[in-house]
Amino acid sequence: MTATETRPVSTTVTSLVGTPRERTEDLRLVVGKGRYLDDLGRQAYEAAFVRSPYARARVSGIDIGDAFEVDGLVAIYAYDDLPGKIAEPLPLLIPHPALTHGRTAYPLAREFVNHVGEAVVMVVARDRYAAEDACERITVAYEPLPPVVGIENAFRAEHQVHPDVPDNVAAHLVQETGDARAAVAAAPNTLELHLDIERSACVPMEGRGVLARWDEADGSLRVYSSTQTSTGVRAAVAARLELPLAKVECVTPDVGGAFGVKIVHPWPEEVLVPWAARTLGHEVKWTEDRREHFVSSAHERGQLQTVRVGFDDRGRVLGLDVEILHDNGAYTPYGIIVPLITSTQLLGPYKPGAYRVEFRSLYTNTVIVTPYRGAGRPQGVFAMERTMDAIADHLGLDRAQVRAENFIRPEEMPYDHGLLFQDGRPLVYDSGDFPASLDKLKKLVGWDDFEAYRAQARAEGRRVGIGIGCYVEGTGVGPYEGGHVQVETSGRVNVATGLTSQGQGHETVFAQIVADELGVRFEDVHVTTGDTRRFGYAVGTFASRAAVMSGNAIALAARNVRAKALRIAGDALGVPQADLEIVDGIVRVAGDPDTAMPLGAVAVLSNPLRYAFDEASKAATQFGGSCDLAKPPVADDDEPGLEGRDYYSPPRATFANGMHAAVVETDPETAEIRVLRYCVVHDCGHLLNPMIVEGQVHGGVAQGVAGALYERMEYDANGQLLNASFMDFLMPYASEVPKVEIDHLETPSPLNPLGLKGAGEAGVIPTAAVIASAIEDAEGFAITRMPIQPSELFHLRRRFAAGEIPALRRSEHLHSESDKEHPQP
Repeated sequence: MTATETRPVSTTVTSLVGTPRERTEDLRLVVGKGRYLDDLGRQAYEAAFVRSPYARARVSGIDIGDAFEVDGLVAIYAYDDLPGKIAEPLPLLIPHPALTHGRTAYPLAREFVNHVGEAVVMVVARDRYAAEDACERITVAYEPLPPVVGIENAFRAEHQVHPDVPDNVAAHLVQETGDARAAVAAAPNTLELHLDIERSACVPMEGRGVLARWDEADGSLRVYSSTQTSTGVRAAVAARLELPLAKVECVTPDVGGAFGVKIVHPWPEEVLVPWAARTLGHEVKWTEDRREHFVSSAHERGQLQTVRVGFDDRGRVLGLDVEILHDNGAYTPYGIIVPLITSTQLLGPYKPGAYRVEFRSLYTNTVIVTPYRGAGRPQGVFAMERTMDAIADHLGLDRAQVRAENFIRPEEMPYDHGLLFQDGRPLVYDSGDFPASLDKLKKLVGWDDFEAYRAQARAEGRRVGIGIGCYVEGTGVGPYEGGHVQVETSGRVNVATGLTSQGQGHETVFAQIVADELGVRFEDVHVTTGDTRRFGYAVGTFASRAAVMSGNAIALAARNVRAKALRIAGDALGVPQADLEIVDGIVRVAGDPDTAMPLGAVAVLSNPLRYAFDEASKAATQFGGSCDLAKPPVADDDEPGLEGRDYYSPPRATFANGMHAAVVETDPETAEIRVLRYCVVHDCGHLLNPMIVEGQVHGGVAQGVAGALYERMEYDANGQLLNASFMDFLMPYASEVPKVEIDHLETPSPLNPLGLKGAGEAGVIPTAAVIASAIEDAEGFAITRMPIQPSELFHLRRRFAAGEIPALRRSEHLHSESDKEHPQP
């Protein structure tokens, strides 16, 4: 299949895939009938934790005596109370050859704490109030040690986070195609950029949480977790508690957002709470409060980047040499996925000539860094798109033109970059038409007409700018996902897949797929995700992989069920299978709808019992047909039941792409930044549900705007997080998030049956780069650090006026003569 071919047309009469179907989940959630983690376990004991107030210290003693006075106290545990595998360091989930010094935390601090918020003592009480009261009465003696805070301090390595890790370097990796440094040196034009992206946090509405129920009678454990990886939690808990996997269930209830922070498994609490439940013989629950989320879960984004680029007079990149310093926090449970993605996704839709990338992933005494929506891509796009703008400014060329000069052409697909991607497989783009996307975006935002708008705004005393950013996103990484489809005798269709849902609309889009593939009514399809009782093997929801992986697995399973249904119905009706179709849950002869039987009757026939034959015969008679019941409908090599299971494993990742543009206004006096317009052209292959895809883009853009203009984790020199509450951590309200204008391009992926590419992270990936481009265009000087807030822009203006920051070459086109004569202070 080529990139421009479409998937096979379904034989069903109606098609739901590709239609903007409203989400079936929403009514239940908006009327308050959702079941979140904290809605469960009303009779459970509750846990709370004593957490370190120091970024780096030795734990020299713990005094719990006063805590015993708290009414309702059940148990107190420190590290020395933990038995066997419970006491071992948490697993390193994704090893990598370059991660030569991977380190993970203990469930409770063993001897040292390495960031503010690290768990030291676990308290279990009859309710959370009593547990918190007991925590306050526990005294921990600490011997403070010099902390390592910030990327530059980690790189200088005056102190070590882990004494046995030289220079604080967890990992060091170089990838190169061609001789990039020689290509840069020999190029007609060269530039060097120094870029900085700050940390942020996922901050979902619902924090992490876990509830465990131990059944002493049969030695089984049920765990409820607000997680993105229910099967991973199940496996980890079984291993740590040394239980047979078959004796552990993990159920993910409704999840109030995740964005990556709930991907790590297991978190310390996901080991400790089940262990406490078994030890105490009672349900135990823990739910994360907001401060805990800020100081003990996970962050992302923080990097320093140096970019050296060589290019010709048309702006074509001849050589690109990038060095990245990445802050991975105190531990590396998720390996080096984030900087690895940055280093490979940085290339975007471009042919960079020779390319060299080198990164060092550094330990600091701060909260761990794991993927947050975008997962390393916003940093990479920031580096590449700031570089493209710098090339355009250096040459005096249109920024869109420079990008077009460097695009991979559609006829060059599949395009091999000669690097290894996050999944260890070659970085090969499967599909895309980048010139077509750019044309759509320019028309959508009015790129060619913007100077007229700028002139009008200038006449009104307003300062405006326009920015652009392009990206390519690796999605649908393996190794696999599975799906199970079952037709009940009532005609109800049950669908299960192992990955979890956090608001993506899985119940809707998976039902659309099955309804089309099987030929049943959408209303008859019922989807379950994240419940190991229904589907025991999965990888998880992350990396924009749900639709690609589980969507295709469910489609394959539905096709298996369809084939079986047609075979059984063909035998029963005495007609060739090729003459049959399934429409609205009725198996019928094409062109002769009177010869038919309901799919539920076929399900009855799939059970080779005599009474089942009788019931199926009655059902068929109601539709004017007849059944040949002379032989059982289940073949010798088949199984009873009208159901099917299948798995999808991709040959490699599939690559979605898109382009964004923004128009911003910067207040001449206050430096307040407003996003006036935000436009997106997005290509995720075939659209399963355009409404849901656009919702994903809207949410991603909102988070992108937040990361560009508001959100950052502000640490002091002692490793104290200064803004660990919603009083101090800025997030945009709906009033600060612009209306998002969207257009789509569909270049189907040739790598999977449905032609899908991921969509979940697309909106957030280029936003910081786009807004930086627009602010720079409005102000006339380079923006090299994000997020940027009005106070920072104000000080940059002062430095610009004092001559400390050079003007862009195109700056004479941006401001009026009076602006130049009287630059803003």
